[in-house]
Amino acid sequence: MRTMVTGGTGFLGCHIARRFLAEGAGLRLVDLLPLEEPDLIGRAEAVRADVRDAAAMRDACAGVDVVVHTAAALPIQGSRAVIEAVNVSGTENVLGAALAAGVRRVIAISSTALYGIPEIHPLYETSPLAPLGLYGESKLKLEQACQRYREKGLDVTIVRPKTFIGTGRLGLFQILFDWIQRGKKIPILGPGDNRYQLLAVTDLVDALWRMATLDAAHNELFNVGADRYGTVREDLGALCAHAGTGSRLLSVPAGPAQVVLRALELLHLSPLVEWHYKTAAKDSFVSVDKAKRLLGWQPHKSNAEVLIETYDWYIAHYAEYLGKVGLTHRVPWDQKVLKIVRLFF
Repeated sequence: MRTMVTGGTGFLGCHIARRFLAEGAGLRLVDLLPLEEPDLIGRAEAVRADVRDAAAMRDACAGVDVVVHTAAALPIQGSRAVIEAVNVSGTENVLGAALAAGVRRVIAISSTALYGIPEIHPLYETSPLAPLGLYGESKLKLEQACQRYREKGLDVTIVRPKTFIGTGRLGLFQILFDWIQRGKKIPILGPGDNRYQLLAVTDLVDALWRMATLDAAHNELFNVGADRYGTVREDLGALCAHAGTGSRLLSVPAGPAQVVLRALELLHLSPLVEWHYKTAAKDSFVSVDKAKRLLGWQPHKSNAEVLIETYDWYIAHYAEYLGKVGLTHRVPWDQKVLKIVRLFF
């Protein structure tokens, strides 16, 4: 099976590459950034290309059986033009190229941000959609594009993963890990008695492999997330206890904190966006029954387990990233004013 992965040199792309190569798949990793993982260089074909370039996507899809479309502009981009160009127009380019090349199946990574901030849980694939922020809106348009191409005869599987983490994940989680490493108090919005489901990237990749190979995934939509998770206080408390740095949780009133964080976002003084702080004090978990039933999929790691695993990886590697900042999951984000706030915690 010849597989093309857009965003192939990113955090998720490299995890996909390792699993698919282990299964014997041929691999083409398409990304703006070069492939830098020593264990993947020479084992996977790396193509420097932009999903916003329709001609480049047509070339990249040649001879491919399955496309896993992970390339996306993240909420931290903060620019509607960039997010729309990558997440919407880029997706249309990939879908069009896949259809023209006779690709057997496209797997498109969407987001549970489409559900917004609902009051009723768990969330099912059929739950109402109320996308939050530019990123959520772009993912809704991604799904609409997928449906249009289904109607043209392309087999498109859509997956809505919860926030996924694992070895190599930095970005937002690097801020959390940095504060814990320093023994700082970790502010949580509200009492922390809400349940916020995460997902181990290895469990996500297992679901993607099944979607790529099983007939049951034909034109389907799946939620995926951990099936073992506690409250925010329980899961983050377990991480702090494991770290042993003296870091502990500090509840702050959710309403006033959200007003402050919104102001900081609008002033471009914080890397946190609406999706982060408006959902932090709310329940957020999906049903994964459909993926279990149709794909035989079973998530293996709990929230606490994958948080601890990722933190331990960070502690072993953080020196490699000192002074580096960027806008992807693979590098630290600029904490901006949060560096000053950190001094008081």
